[in-house]
Amino acid sequence: MELRVLRYFLAVARAESITGAAQTLRITQPTLSRQIADMEQELGVRLLNRRKNSKVTLTEAGVFLRRHAEEIVALADKTEAAFSASGEVVTGDVHISAGETDAVRLLARAARNLRERYPNIRYHISSGDRSNVEDELDKGLSDFGILLGPANFAKYDYLTLPIRDTWGVLMRSDAPLAEKERIFPEDLWDKPIILSRQSSGEQLPKWIGKPTAELNIVATYSLVYNATLMASEGLGYVVTLDKLINVSGDSEFCFRPLDGIDAVPVHLVWKKRQEFSTAATLFLNELRTESGV
Repeated sequence: MELRVLRYFLAVARAESITGAAQTLRITQPTLSRQIADMEQELGVRLLNRRKNSKVTLTEAGVFLRRHAEEIVALADKTEAAFSASGEVVTGDVHISAGETDAVRLLARAARNLRERYPNIRYHISSGDRSNVEDELDKGLSDFGILLGPANFAKYDYLTLPIRDTWGVLMRSDAPLAEKERIFPEDLWDKPIILSRQSSGEQLPKWIGKPTAELNIVATYSLVYNATLMASEGLGYVVTLDKLINVSGDSEFCFRPLDGIDAVPVHLVWKKRQEFSTAATLFLNELRTESGV
């Protein structure tokens, strides 16, 4: 199976039309149809449901192939970009997977400093929870990942960043719990909670002292900005990390830390025996200098 044909297949999946994909790819419709048919014959499965109105949809096998084809193409593009660095001009891409944390600010400072010397390096940050970060690391789609709390150090090399995140509750300034300086577990037992997917580890469930099924979890979120919109509309209290939302001045929100829960260490991790590109190596060295570790 050729990488070129995988790109053709993805173009068809995105356009939901062989004719539309052919126009985008600047090849003829019969040529593209033949390439897809040859791929189906090679794999021994039907990938597309073809309709009379020229629209196509993916079969179950097509959905499976699309997911893996996107990973293969992304990894191929990343590899090609790494080899584009040559001579004295350093180019390339640094891929980072991260949950929401103020530690990204430290990475941004390192990237800014490095950019003054190597302006052709580009940075790509993919946001997600722990499972997303580890999945992209393990598949080679990211050079580095940011993990909060314990990590599998038998699997990853790591750099502990000089930053600790604090769990707390973000809420409207006129909410009843805004009167408290700290939030205790029982304060949330009867409240509508908007829960971060990053909080699914052992620390928070153990702290709150009740099974998740007994809590009034009205929503979960991956991006805290979306959670603030829900809180702004009065849906509930957002369990999140500090320093992600500005609560100073005339902000409509306030943040109260959770009482009795330790601050969370933040680690930059990468696969053991990882072969870094020149750009990724320079970035890691610059981050070590910036963080002082």
